[in-house]
Amino acid sequence: MQNLASYIDHTLLRPDALSADIDRLCQEAREHRFAAVCVNGCWIERARHALEDSTVLTATVVGFPLGAADPDAKRYETEAAIDAGAQEIDMVLNVAWLKEGQDRRVFRELRDIVEAAQDFPVKVIIETCLLTDEEKRRACALITESGAKCVKTSTGFGKAGATVEDVKLLREAVGPDFGVKAAGGIRDLPTAQALIDAGATRLGTSSGVALMRALAATGN
Repeated sequence: MQNLASYIDHTLLRPDALSADIDRLCQEAREHRFAAVCVNGCWIERARHALEDSTVLTATVVGFPLGAADPDAKRYETEAAIDAGAQEIDMVLNVAWLKEGQDRRVFRELRDIVEAAQDFPVKVIIETCLLTDEEKRRACALITESGAKCVKTSTGFGKAGATVEDVKLLREAVGPDFGVKAAGGIRDLPTAQALIDAGATRLGTSSGVALMRALAATGN
């Protein structure tokens, strides 16, 4: 499994994470050259400083984990995150609006977040475990049209995480050149490899170091 590190968003979104935990996360990301770290908004500045002069990006979450906040609040959260130094935004789609067929409202919110993020990429979390296949495809159509750069399977706080079947469905729905991030329950090499093979371009996981150690143990 070549270049596994380049797929990994090294993630720490626990509410009880402390400064020392964020510092450790960033140091691990630097050592392994992960794609990004993903932290809660209050840690953006600390992470960005810790990752200075590295290739690791600082990502954060917006509307997390439910996606049900007022759109104006989510837009402001995005603006504040960019001002604090975030380089990628992982925002949670309003699942209820999608399920009710309020596609115009969903799209408007997506466009607002993309605009607030300026030129930084937005990944949209759709919480696949709550959606039908038709709803997943409809979400993908709205996301690709909105100017976002990636669709993401899960928050990791839902009743289920990423599955190979969902990643395949999302990849088919968004086409070959759009980002697909698998997140939730990625704790071993076979799972990581299966998700990459299915079409994932990023893996959101808190087990990045364990994955890299497991990969080293294989001699690859």
